[in-house]
Amino acid sequence: MKVLLVTLVYTPFITALIRVPVVQFNSIRHVLRKRGELGQFWRDNLPERFAQKYHRCFPSEILLSMGTAKEKLHDYMNAQYYGEVSIGTPPQKFTVIFDTGSADFWVPSAYCISDACGIHQKFKSFLSHSYKHGGRHFSLRYGTGHLMGISSKDIVQISNISIEAQDFGESVYEPGATFISASFDGVLGLAYPNLSVVEALPVFDNIMKQHLVEEPVFSFFLNRDGIEDGGELIFGGVDHSLYNGPIHWVPVTQKMYWQIHIDNVKIQGQITACKNGCEAIVDSGTSLITGPFHDIKKLQAKIGAVPNSPGEFLVDCRRLSSLPSISFTIGQKEFRLTAQQYIIKEKSREEALCLSGFQPLDLMSNEAPMWILGDIFMSAFYCVFDRGNDRVGFAKSAPKGKKINQQQ
Repeated sequence: MKVLLVTLVYTPFITALIRVPVVQFNSIRHVLRKRGELGQFWRDNLPERFAQKYHRCFPSEILLSMGTAKEKLHDYMNAQYYGEVSIGTPPQKFTVIFDTGSADFWVPSAYCISDACGIHQKFKSFLSHSYKHGGRHFSLRYGTGHLMGISSKDIVQISNISIEAQDFGESVYEPGATFISASFDGVLGLAYPNLSVVEALPVFDNIMKQHLVEEPVFSFFLNRDGIEDGGELIFGGVDHSLYNGPIHWVPVTQKMYWQIHIDNVKIQGQITACKNGCEAIVDSGTSLITGPFHDIKKLQAKIGAVPNSPGEFLVDCRRLSSLPSISFTIGQKEFRLTAQQYIIKEKSREEALCLSGFQPLDLMSNEAPMWILGDIFMSAFYCVFDRGNDRVGFAKSAPKGKKINQQQ
């Protein structure tokens, strides 16, 4: 089990770095595969349904036909990086996904009636002296069912940072096998506030509003090497020791998700996908990189990946050293992934598996193809999310603890 550290970097007005231990667990997909239940899960939950996490990418006429204007589906099948937060007075601890692909914060309620809630921490509002009932109901779509809950307000603590009067959701019903197999209790969204389904001010917005950080910035360093820590999430700035070279900035193209423009996608230097440009969401809530079906099909063929189960492709582990590099050109700069970075290694019933980190998912944004850059991409590059300037920055991740960089 890997340990991921979340760090809140303080300005000169704040006296110390604040480090919060976060654990990297096996993903839901890994757990279901180990049990031999993954195939049945995909038969019950068609992969295309997971596109609805990004339903606001679709044109309005498509949304109307889908009837999901107030619903979201979050694909946390591959999420691995979870951190600890506390809610209430006295504090009650929860493990959450820090998710740049959503804006809402929710945890299970003590009044939840689902089997999934029985194996997770539940918020007991009646034990908190600072709790306030929000009075609203919400519904988030997950696969074949809905997560339903009520809105609430209380003190939220991340390490020794206390966020007053933070809105959050308490789930009272959680559907299906997804959450039964999850290692996390809830989700803490880090996207823009107008993406919120609960219609509440997101946690980072409240952190900024309450002047708990000087800079309206947070950044991710994710480590897949399994050496010491799993990585860091830093609120309020960047850690220069965690990246090499300058940070390359690109503007946010739509202030809902952390959405940016991609110029093209190359394999061994040859443009293979996104030839006329496309959009991408930088999403810490999923480990994979997704793209349009026809582009991913070509990409999988180039690396010799073959279908295994819906949305999943296998590569011969013996061929990793000969596989080509894959580059994303963003803001006229190439960000290259090696096979060691875009292949996921797992064990299934004593058998070693090498899974392609790419998955087909057809999305559209303003008639441009849409990609999702998940943890496969984010673990290769230090990622900075700048709300003050509405931009995302990327730099090559450095080995943790080695100070390589120094200019932004």
